[in-house]
Amino acid sequence: MANATIYDVAGAAGVSLATVSRVLNNPEKVKEETRLRVLKVIKELGYRPNVIARGLASRRTTTVGIVISDVTRASVAEMLGGISDIAYNYKYSIKLFSIREDMDASEIFKDIVAEQLDGILYLNDELSEKDVEQMRSVFTDNQIPFVLANVVSDNETVPMVTIDYEKAGYEITKSMIDDHRKNIYFLSTARRYSVNDQKEAGYTRAMEEAGLEPKIFRTSGDTHVNRQHFATFFEDKKIDAAIGARDSIAVSFMNIALDNNVRVPEDLAVAGFQNTKYALLSRPNLTSIDIPVYDIGAVSMRLLTKLMSSKSVENIRIVLPHYVQVRQSTRNNSID
Repeated sequence: MANATIYDVAGAAGVSLATVSRVLNNPEKVKEETRLRVLKVIKELGYRPNVIARGLASRRTTTVGIVISDVTRASVAEMLGGISDIAYNYKYSIKLFSIREDMDASEIFKDIVAEQLDGILYLNDELSEKDVEQMRSVFTDNQIPFVLANVVSDNETVPMVTIDYEKAGYEITKSMIDDHRKNIYFLSTARRYSVNDQKEAGYTRAMEEAGLEPKIFRTSGDTHVNRQHFATFFEDKKIDAAIGARDSIAVSFMNIALDNNVRVPEDLAVAGFQNTKYALLSRPNLTSIDIPVYDIGAVSMRLLTKLMSSKSVENIRIVLPHYVQVRQSTRNNSID
C-alpha cells in the first residue's frame, strides 16, 4: 500500500495505534505474538515509520501537535506565541493541525494520532462538549497526553487552561446594567460552542438577577456574514447595549450601528471578548474582557510537559484571572 500510515497498520493488525508505536519504539514491552503480527503487517503494507517520530521514545527529539481552527485569528496567534516560547525553552518541535468547520474531526484525530506525537495542545475553542469527549477518547485510548488551551469542558478528567468565562460574561453584563442599560443583547455564534455557552450563561444570570429579559442574537464570527445579519437589526429592535462573543463581532456590530446614526456609547454601549487588536483599532475603542491568551498558551505548554513526563500534577484544570478593559465604547468606568 502506497503511503501506508500507522493507522493502516493498526487496523490491519487489529491492535491500537499505541501498540504499533510500542512495537516500533519499545518492542520488548509487546507480547511476541502481537509483535510478530504487527511486524508482518508493516512489511506487507510497506509502512515506513517517520524517523523523527521513532526518536521520540528516546527523547532525542520531542514534537508537540497544536490543533487550531483558524491561525489568522488574533487570539490564536498570540496564544501560539506563549506556546512557542515555552517549547523553545524545552527544545520541542511544533507541528500545526487545522480543523475547519467542513472537516470530519474524527478523521483528523486519526491523522494526528498517526503522527506519533509526544503530546497535543488543543486550541480550537469552537468545540461542543460532544466534540471534546470524542477528542478525549481518541487521545486517551492512544496514550497521548493532551491539554485544552482556552477551551472549556465539564469533564473533570480533561486537562485544560482557561478563564472563568461564565464569570466574565456575568461581570461585563452587570457593568452595563449598573450603567442603567436595560435592553442588552448578547451577540453570539449560530454554532454552539462550550466557551460561548459559558459566556451566555454569565450574561443570562446577570440579566435574570436584574429582572431583565435575556436577548441572544445568533450570527457568525465571519464579519462578511454578520454584517449582513446586522444590516436590518436596528429597524425593529429596541436596544441600548450589546456584548459580542468576540471582539470582531462586537466591532462589526458597532460599525453597523454607527452607519445607522446610533451614537456609541451615548445611545448604545458595546463590549466584546478577548481584547484583541480589533478593540484598539475600532473607533471608538472597544471595551472588552481581557483574556490572557499568551499566558494561557504558556501555562498550557508547561502543563503538557509535565503530563508528557508522567509527573504528578496536582491541578490539571487551571483557571487564570481576567479583567474588563474599559474603553470609550461604554460609559461605565466602575470596573478596572
